[in-house]
Amino acid sequence: MTDMDLDEALAEIAQIKERYVRDRAAFVRGEHLIRILSAFGSTPESVAAFQRVTEGLPPDPTLAFRKARNGRFCLDVAAGRAYRTEFQPFVLTADEDFVRHDSGKVRHFAEINDETQQNPTFQALLIFKMLVVNDVEIVHRPGLDYDADRWICTAFHTRTITTQELTGEPALEGVHSDGVDHTMTILLGSENMSEESAVTQIHDMREKNATRWSDVNPELAIGRWQHRHFLDSILIVDHERKHSVSTIEQRDVSVPARRDMLVLFTRRAAVEGHVSYAYDSIAPHETLPMEVKLLVPTHG
Repeated sequence: MTDMDLDEALAEIAQIKERYVRDRAAFVRGEHLIRILSAFGSTPESVAAFQRVTEGLPPDPTLAFRKARNGRFCLDVAAGRAYRTEFQPFVLTADEDFVRHDSGKVRHFAEINDETQQNPTFQALLIFKMLVVNDVEIVHRPGLDYDADRWICTAFHTRTITTQELTGEPALEGVHSDGVDHTMTILLGSENMSEESAVTQIHDMREKNATRWSDVNPELAIGRWQHRHFLDSILIVDHERKHSVSTIEQRDVSVPARRDMLVLFTRRAAVEGHVSYAYDSIAPHETLPMEVKLLVPTHG
């Protein structure tokens, strides 16, 4: 597989962005994305290492079938840099189209570590996503600052597991949005999943929140994709399209099934009165610093 130079990568991203603007969602094959990321510093060695970073994840604070870490990053377009921000809790509410038993609960996740954030492939993913979404005109969410040339990105690193005793739900909340402007879901690996496991459906905003993936209105279905291979990715304009994900089923019921994902939630910073305002610090992380140059145009 050959690398891409910068001009070639930017041309490929322009085509992805065209689909994203038109459809408000886009699927990118992992094999294609790996080549694009090579223009932004990803190497074969970092790609291989990135396939192993999910081992050792700690338990999720509210979901028994999931292990998780998260980390916050400030994507400062005006300054042309992305950097790790200090530890902050995470909260998502029903008002943001996320209806689940822990909606509104302030959750404290273990932190994404250097093994992930210092990996050149992870850093290239931040660059790639910003090149796709930065100047896309979208419906604005209430309570976010669209005047500042800066984004908040929450990176979720998860492993969802199904066993004979436990059913893994990639989206237990059913039909939902993620309370952000742009969501990007990226497959890092899977094992022993059935062919119909973890299918992502894209829905019109009229679909009812919390509807189980199997009970959705087909007339409101817009798209259907499945992450099958390493770095297969889906981008969604989160306040214009809802989504759901089907259950993880075992191919061999005697062996656990797993699905490892990286999810990048990107939105403008919260303003006073927004539920996340208290958790939107842009102060750099003192013990887990990370910074990477952003190749993003500064016009909005």
